[in-house]
Amino acid sequence: MAEYDKWDIRKLEILRTLRERETVTATARALLMTPSAVSQQLTNLAKQLGVPLLEAQGRRVRLTDAAELVLRHAEAVFEQLERADAELSAYAHGEVGQVRVGAFSTAVPALVVPAVRALRSARPGIAVQVREAEAAEAYELLGAGAVDLALSLAAQAPTATDARFTRVPLLADPLDLALPHGHPLATAPEVRLADFAAEPWIFGGSGPWSDITRSACEAAGFSPHQGHSAAGWTAILAMVEAGMGVALVPRMAAARREGVVMRELAGERPHRHVVAAVRRGAEEGAAVGFVLGALREAARGSDR
Repeated sequence: MAEYDKWDIRKLEILRTLRERETVTATARALLMTPSAVSQQLTNLAKQLGVPLLEAQGRRVRLTDAAELVLRHAEAVFEQLERADAELSAYAHGEVGQVRVGAFSTAVPALVVPAVRALRSARPGIAVQVREAEAAEAYELLGAGAVDLALSLAAQAPTATDARFTRVPLLADPLDLALPHGHPLATAPEVRLADFAAEPWIFGGSGPWSDITRSACEAAGFSPHQGHSAAGWTAILAMVEAGMGVALVPRMAAARREGVVMRELAGERPHRHVVAAVRRGAEEGAAVGFVLGALREAARGSDR
């Protein structure tokens, strides 16, 4: 196995400076050393490498062929160290690094993807790794250190008093009403939730969307009759299109379907609140901060 400890970077730098400055005195002056310290360091380097590096030439010294060979290889090392130093500097300023993001399904295309696109231009050294996760699971992943940033619904997030996390509000996502194209109220001047109290509703049997739908309807003065249970938006909108019921759909999740009419609600205008969270203190990290900033900008664009 190679003995890498004999390759002393500081001493190689002294040798390189001697080649540039030509005299020990000039080398010492450039490196803020004494001439005797320069000579001692180069003597030690020659012993470490096992080859002579200097030879007398009158009152001066010159580099041996072995020294030139050493420096030829050392230059590649110095070049790589310069690259490493530049990358470390960029890392310290948040210009490079990887940020792992856990996000619920509709947040990925609506918020995370636009944020990643923006970062590619503004901060190309920051890599975002996305992991789709249910709202509650995103926080489990965050607490376990499996992701660096979690996107979730405020209703599913740990409370603001949870000392483990810092929460950042991102977006109040409006909930629109999905109606089949032939519904009598599909073209009404305005629609309210209370107008659909007698309709069969389509939403999940449990979880955040069940809670959000029930809460919105109860705030409008009725308890929704669950005609069908589904968790995925593709299934929900397909059933609406087939005339099997109506559904509340977050604007971020709405996919255009020919047989579905999306109506903005008058009066109540319910919302679901989307938040980001990081482990407390991590928001001070520059890379995470840049990703949070890009997510905020994506949320502002989605809200327009």
